[in-house]
Amino acid sequence: MSSVEEQLYSDIPPTKLRNKEEKFKPAKTNKFWLMVASLFFFNMLQNRFFAFRYKGAENVMEKGVPTILFAPHCNWWDGIVMYNITHRIFHKEIRLMIEELNRFPLLRRGGGYSVCKKSPQSAMKALKYSVDVVGDLRNILCIFPQGIIRPPHYRPIVFQTGLAYIAQNAVKRYGKVNLVPVAVDYCFFRDNRPEVVVTFGEKVSLTENTLDRKELTHLLENSMAQTCDEQFHDISSGSISDYKILFKQHLKWYRRIEQRLKRIDIPPVADV
Repeated sequence: MSSVEEQLYSDIPPTKLRNKEEKFKPAKTNKFWLMVASLFFFNMLQNRFFAFRYKGAENVMEKGVPTILFAPHCNWWDGIVMYNITHRIFHKEIRLMIEELNRFPLLRRGGGYSVCKKSPQSAMKALKYSVDVVGDLRNILCIFPQGIIRPPHYRPIVFQTGLAYIAQNAVKRYGKVNLVPVAVDYCFFRDNRPEVVVTFGEKVSLTENTLDRKELTHLLENSMAQTCDEQFHDISSGSISDYKILFKQHLKWYRRIEQRLKRIDIPPVADV
């Protein structure tokens, strides 16, 4: 039987592959659809993962200052995780740039907005919209600045310059912006189901444009790499006791029996 090699990752964004102009679509939220999305996306995580752990959230928000969360993008769950971070941990609405929004237009109701990378002019509409929405403190802007899905733990971490563009223009308009790196991993510990592990790194506060766009991009890349390295150390050493828990499932019946059996002290059999 011949095997077919599957191409898991592509260096070409989907909208470039489609090679057609796609109309920009902003987020379009209301209370009803946000309630539906919040319940739906939270239940999705609970059905597939044993627990959701996070660390560093207390250092993210600053009153009166726009916040941008940026993270690597390795799989389909990343957007769901970012949605639950903004809604369940920070109690804000998400604004998330989604390249495939034209295929899933209902995501606009949850806070997604489109980006077309067919040309720089098309992509600029999404970048300018990002600067607009980050100033609304009811929102948190979430960005995957690699610009494309990469494998888990992909190195080197290389960003496109869109995030730096948004940050610099937000500083001009609002006076200050905080950018927070978010490391997300999906791993097994002691249960038979994986867990979501989220680490919020040290925020990068910008109050003036002292760096050019490439220099700022490299600074943010290094900040992301440092946060991912910290998280990798926590996971590889099992140092998760200081992580808070968004949810944690009850053990399955056979795992509860296993835990009880471990506590039974069986006396040794005497020699005959």
